[in-house]
Amino acid sequence: MKPRGHRNHAHYWAFVLHRVSGLLLALFIPVHFYVLGMAIESATRLDGFLSWTNTPLVKLAETMLVVLLAAHLTGGLRLMALEFFGTRESSKTAVAIGTGIALVVGLTFLLNVR
Repeated sequence: MKPRGHRNHAHYWAFVLHRVSGLLLALFIPVHFYVLGMAIESATRLDGFLSWTNTPLVKLAETMLVVLLAAHLTGGLRLMALEFFGTRESSKTAVAIGTGIALVVGLTFLLNVR
């Protein structure tokens, strides 16, 4: 059995977060296209859908979507920085800052939701 000490490292969890956020965002794309198609087909159907999106559960899901987008963006920037600048001890700090930015963006979105 291989030791699994690498799974306790911040870079491993940043890797997992980046991959999972990318997968969840990819699963969201068909839903997004469905709603765009709804807008093209019928204004009445779109209005009904938009009224449904005012529920608290949908607002929470939208907030999670924004957090996923921010997490994926900061994870991608982290990977680009690793490619260009290599690994350093301060990169753990970069992982923490990226995660913090993603959460702040999501919470800011949640506070601005009407």
